[in-house]
Amino acid sequence: MFTKEDLLQIESHGLTQNRVDVQIANFEMGFPTLKVVRVASPEDGVLVATEEIVNRAVSRYEAEVEKLKVVKFVPASGAATRMFKELFEFVNDDKRGEGIDVLLDNIEKFAFWDELKSILPEGADDKSIVNLIVSDGLCYGEKPKGLVTFHNYPEGGRKAVEEHLAEGVAYATSNGTTSIHFTVSSEHMDGFKSLLCEKVPLYEKKYGVSYNITFSMQKPSTDTIAVNPDNTPFRQKDGTLLFRPAGHGALIENLNDIDADIIFVKNIDNVTTEALREDTILYKKTLAGVLLELQHEEFAYLKSLEISGVDLEPIAYFIENKLCVKLPKNYTVELLKKILNRPIRVCGMVRNEGEPGGGPFWVANSDGTESLQIAESSQISNDDMPLMSKATHFNPVDLVCGVKTSNGDKFDLSKYVDAETGFISSKSSGGRQLRAQELPGLWNGAMANWNTVFVDVPISTFSPVKVVQDLLRLQHQ
Repeated sequence: MFTKEDLLQIESHGLTQNRVDVQIANFEMGFPTLKVVRVASPEDGVLVATEEIVNRAVSRYEAEVEKLKVVKFVPASGAATRMFKELFEFVNDDKRGEGIDVLLDNIEKFAFWDELKSILPEGADDKSIVNLIVSDGLCYGEKPKGLVTFHNYPEGGRKAVEEHLAEGVAYATSNGTTSIHFTVSSEHMDGFKSLLCEKVPLYEKKYGVSYNITFSMQKPSTDTIAVNPDNTPFRQKDGTLLFRPAGHGALIENLNDIDADIIFVKNIDNVTTEALREDTILYKKTLAGVLLELQHEEFAYLKSLEISGVDLEPIAYFIENKLCVKLPKNYTVELLKKILNRPIRVCGMVRNEGEPGGGPFWVANSDGTESLQIAESSQISNDDMPLMSKATHFNPVDLVCGVKTSNGDKFDLSKYVDAETGFISSKSSGGRQLRAQELPGLWNGAMANWNTVFVDVPISTFSPVKVVQDLLRLQHQ
C-alpha cells in the first residue's frame, strides 16, 4: 500500500507505519459508540454546589494556591472561519442572511468599530463594510478568534486573548505569577507573540503580577491520514499522502507537556467583560477547591490500601459517592488502587438552554465499573440518541485538572485515552471527496479514563462567541 517515498513522508511527519495502519483500520471498521447507561443529572452525577460547598471549596483553594503550580491552558489554534462564515457568503456569493442585517444595524456596538471606522471610506456600501471586516482591512476572516477585538473599555478595545490575561490573574496566580499556556497554529504564532509582547507589560502594571506566557502548536505526529471513499490512502496532485490535523483531541499531547499541580482549561472565545466576571472567578475557584478536597481524600485512601486488612467499605463509599465511579459487586483491592491512582478532572456543567455541547452521561466500562463521561452526539448510538434530549446540562469546556500522582510525579496522560472514541467525517480537498479521522476529543475520549466529577455552575460563566453577532450579547457589551 505504501511506497518507499510514502514511508519517508510518514516518518518525517513523526508517525510510524503501524500508527497509520491503525488509522486506516479505523476507517474500515469505524468506531464503536459509547455504552451509555443513563444521563447524569443533579443528585445522580452532577453535584449542585450549595453556598456552603462553594464557600468551603473557594476557601480551600485560596488557602493552598500559593503552594501550588497553577496553569491556565487555553486552546486557541482554531481560525475564526465559522465566526465570519455568513459575512464571507455575503461578500463572495451575494447571499444576504438575517445576520448581515443584524451586523450592519448594530455596527457601532461592536468593540472593533473604532478600528473599522478608521479605515472606512466615505459612502462605503454594505458589502464594502463587511469586506473590510473579513478581508481587506481588519482581515478578521484570516485571523484566529484570539486576535479579534471582543470588548470595549474606556482605555480601548480588548482582544479575546487579552481577556484571558485579565481573567487569569483572578484565579491562576500563584506567588505573584500568572501562568497561561496558549495552543496556537503555526501561521498565527507571530500574531499572538506580537500582540502579547505589546500588551503583557501593560497588564502586569495594571494588575501587579508577572505573567509566564507559553505557547505550543499541535504536533504533526498527532495528524491522521486522509483516505478516499473506498478507504485507500488519499493522494494529492503530486502523489504524496495527505495528513490532516486530528481535532482538539490532539491537544492531550500539549496538555501532557504542562508541568503543573492544577490546570484550568477554557476555550479562547469563552470570556466576558470584567464587569460580569464575578461568577466566572467564583466558580473557577470552586471547581479547583472541589478537586483539591477530592485529591486529598484520594491520596489518603490510596496510602491506606497499602495496609493489610484495611476496611474497604469507606474507600468504596468514597469512590462511588464522591469520585462518581460505580463499582461492581465483587470489586478487588487492585481495582480500587487503579481507580484512585489516575488523573482527576472537575468539570463545570451549565444548565442546558439550547447551546451546543457535550452532555454528561454515565457510561459502562470494560472493568465492570460505571463512570462519568462528556459525550458528543457522534459518540451516541441511534438507539440511545433520545437520551441526549434528556440531558439537563452540557459541558462548556470548563475544566480543572489534577495531573500529579500522590508522590508528586506527573501522570502520563497518553495512557488514559480511550482510543476507540474517535470519529470519521466527510471532507474534501481540491474538489475531491475524502474521509477524515479525528482523535478522541480533548474533554471526551482523550480524558475518558480519568476520574471525572461534574459540578453545576451558572450559565453566567458561559459566554461563547460562535458567530460574530454573539458579540452583541450582554456578556460582551
